[in-house]
Amino acid sequence: MVRQKIQIKKIDNLTARQVTFSKRRKGLLKKAQELSTLCDAEIALIIFSATGKLFDYSSSSVRKLIERYNQHSESCGILCQPSERGNGDHAMLNKELVDKTLELRQLKGEDLQGLCLDDLMKLEKMVEGGLSRVVKTKSERLIKDISTLKKKESELREENAWLKQQVADVEFPHFFSALMFIYTVVFIQLSV
Repeated sequence: MVRQKIQIKKIDNLTARQVTFSKRRKGLLKKAQELSTLCDAEIALIIFSATGKLFDYSSSSVRKLIERYNQHSESCGILCQPSERGNGDHAMLNKELVDKTLELRQLKGEDLQGLCLDDLMKLEKMVEGGLSRVVKTKSERLIKDISTLKKKESELREENAWLKQQVADVEFPHFFSALMFIYTVVFIQLSV
């Protein structure tokens, strides 16, 4: 009996997809372990299921392997030619990612050791510019919120005045009727 070659596309049936995921995940983890053992290779394998569950395998520390990968990517992104990487866009994007990550860390005040005085001054100006934009945006939002609250206060005062007038209009006739009734009763009592 010959096994049929399956078409590689997303499996629509949820149960079949989960079974296939489980079997292939186990096979992939087993192959990673075998490759690590047979060839003395350092391997880190990280898998997230569709539900977000984490499965991983590492021949040594995952953190150390990721750091090693990042260092290799940084050096290879600078030194490797596009033909060595397989795709020039990938190398360019990888280098840009590394640069932006470093820039972000420096904006947070981390990894400042290798910067010269000029670089530190540029970084300071960038932070000050960003801070001024944040303060400006915050001030604009506060002014807008204050304006909105003043408008709402004005509307509430008008509504309050209208309600007071309604209460006065309703209570005055009843008060006047009650006063007339009392006056009539007192007048009748005095007459008798």
